[in-house]
Order: sequence, then structure tokens, then C-alpha cells
Amino acid sequence: MVERVIATDTALQLIDKLKYIHGPLMFHQSGGCCDGSSPMCYPRDEFRTGESDVLLGKIGDTPFYMSKDQYEYWKHTQLIIDVVDGRGGMFSLEGPEGKRFLTRSRVFTEEERKELAL
Repeated sequence: MVERVIATDTALQLIDKLKYIHGPLMFHQSGGCCDGSSPMCYPRDEFRTGESDVLLGKIGDTPFYMSKDQYEYWKHTQLIIDVVDGRGGMFSLEGPEGKRFLTRSRVFTEEERKELAL
């Protein structure tokens, strides 16, 4: 099965650590001006999604959303969530850990696109 969003082992380890500290989490791919286009990690109960958001999948049993408008630009790519050293989005939970989540991507193959029915 083709997944629209996956995470590196390093990202999954940080997600587990953050879940231990904060409880259930969720991600929303930022498209805003303040944090660029970083994947933002929030406590699951503190960020509301709605009809303008698309659930891309789960990483580390954590839902990952993106706005519909942004999805139209990214729907041909698989998002690969990774972690790098440094401070990222000021509203994202990983900041105090001295790490930041980072979105990498790759274009789906023709076979994958058919499976996803793009």
C-alpha cells in the first residue's frame, strides 16, 4: 500500500518521546508565513481541523493533516517527515528538544499514482 506520508526512524523516535511527555499528538503541515512550510506537531486536543483540511495518513500512530489548497500542490508527492538539529516552528512541540521536524518529499512513481488514483 502506498502511503502519502511516512516518517524516518529518527522522526518516529522523537514522536514517541513527545507522546510520552504530551500525550496523543497530531501534525499539520504548515503553509503559513511564520513557520514556513514546516510540519507542526501539537497536542491532539489543541488544534482543530475542519473541512478545509485533508488527513494524509498517520506517522507513529499520529494523524497528519494538510490544508486542501496546499494538498493540491503536494498530491503528487510522498511526504517524508524527518528530524534535524535546530529550532523550528515556535508553536511546534519539538522546539524545546533542540530538534525540528522537516518535510522532505519525492514524486510518486506512475504505478504509485495509479494505486492512489491521482
